[in-house]
Formats: sequence, C-alpha cells, structure tokens
Amino acid sequence: MLTTSLCLMMVCLRISPDRSQFFQYQSFTLRCEDPLNSTDWTVKRRTLDGGVRPCSSSGSPCVIRNAFPTDSGVYWCESDDGERSNQINVTVTDLSVILESPALPVREGSAVVLHCKAENHPSHYTYDFFKGDHFIRTNTNGELIIDAASKYDEASYTCGISGGVKSKSSWLSVSATVSPSSSAPPADSESISVFRLVVHLVVGMPYLLSTVLLGLICRDRKKGDLPQLGFFNFNQSNCFICNCLVINCDSKITFKISSNVLTFSYT
Repeated sequence: MLTTSLCLMMVCLRISPDRSQFFQYQSFTLRCEDPLNSTDWTVKRRTLDGGVRPCSSSGSPCVIRNAFPTDSGVYWCESDDGERSNQINVTVTDLSVILESPALPVREGSAVVLHCKAENHPSHYTYDFFKGDHFIRTNTNGELIIDAASKYDEASYTCGISGGVKSKSSWLSVSATVSPSSSAPPADSESISVFRLVVHLVVGMPYLLSTVLLGLICRDRKKGDLPQLGFFNFNQSNCFICNCLVINCDSKITFKISSNVLTFSYT
C-alpha cells in the first residue's frame, strides 16, 4: 500500500494490517512499539460515544477479531504516568466497499497506493476516487497511485463503485522529510562549544588576575606593605606586556607573562 510510513514519536502505535478501514468481521492488531522498553503501555481507544476504555485487558498488543462498527474509534498507547503515543483513527464499516489507505503518515516523496476494495466480486466493478469533494479518476483495478507524495496530497480521500456505494473517508497524512542537519545539531557541536569556552577563559584569565592583583597591591600600599615584585604561575604559552595605571594609586604597575609565569612590578 505504501513504501514508507512514519511514526515520529518515542513510543509508536502501529496497526496490522496497515490501513485505517476494515470490513465488518475482519480482524486487526494494535501494538505499542517502545524501543527503550521504558514502561508498560496500554492500548486505549475513544469510542464513538466519547468514552475512553482500554482496548483489551492484556495492555499491548490488542487483537480485535471479528470487528464490528462499534470497534471504530481513535486508538493510542498510554503509560501508567499518562504519557501518550500517536493516534490512529480506525473505521469498521458494514458497507460493501472500503478505501485501504495507510494509517500512519507517509514520508514526503514516497510512493503511495490507495486501494478501493469491494467486499464481493471486486473485479466486476469500476471504481471512482475522490479527494475531498472533487472527483479524481475512474479505473477498473481499484488503485489510486501517488508516485511521490507531497503536502499537496495530504487530504481526505473516498472511493466508491461507479453508480453505487461509496466508502467512508480516510485522511492521508504526509510528513515532510527532515534532513539530519536540520533535525539535530552536528555530532561535534558540543565539543566545539566546550573548546570555545576554554579559549575564552584562557584569553580572559590574565585580565581577571590583573584586576585582582591590582586590588591587592593597592590595598597593601595603603597598609605600607607593598611588595616590589610578585609572580603567578599561569598556563599560557603566549607572552604580552601590559602597562596599567592604578586608579586611586600613584604607582605604575607593569605586568608580563613569559614562560608560563605572570610577573608584576611597580614604580
């Protein structure tokens, strides 16, 4: 029916066979797929009357045999903490024709085939396909082929026997293709950010140390106990000279970093 179906969630509800419409008395299975197996999931459904109930007492998978129209509704997976998966809208009909369309979104650019199927003598009929309220085409094989699905194809579809019964509608959802570069940051982006942080710290550390040392010198000068020369080990291979005039002090302080040693003196 389709080449690629998508479930863009950590926990995914899937249905087998992969379609959203079923004839009465057919069977289907709903299963919660959790790659991490992080918790227990229960398949639940919202009934046509608006109620919510577990699909089965076993949690997941949920197997529905000999389905009835009352089994129609919206299904999803739910954890004990109230987390939910994607939803699948299932239609069970007592009509004599259904439209087989994918239950999950299809990837943009993939090929999709919608099947119009009659319950009895399917090869004897001519089938009409509709997109919304607009007629698309008629054929005898009951197939509507979309070579490369796009957002333009995302719509509600129906089909029917020409001059006869028409199916329920089904929504075809198309998911845009997400490139790896736009869906997630590069693998080495974190290491690059850490490297830049280290560079900024290394470059800015001498200025920070200079400010602290100037404050200490100014304080000691007021006490009459100003050292003539000081040094501070610093892991920096570059060498520079910085001449500073201490505010509120009359001393001229000279700083120099050489051979991984920060020295200062005053005049």
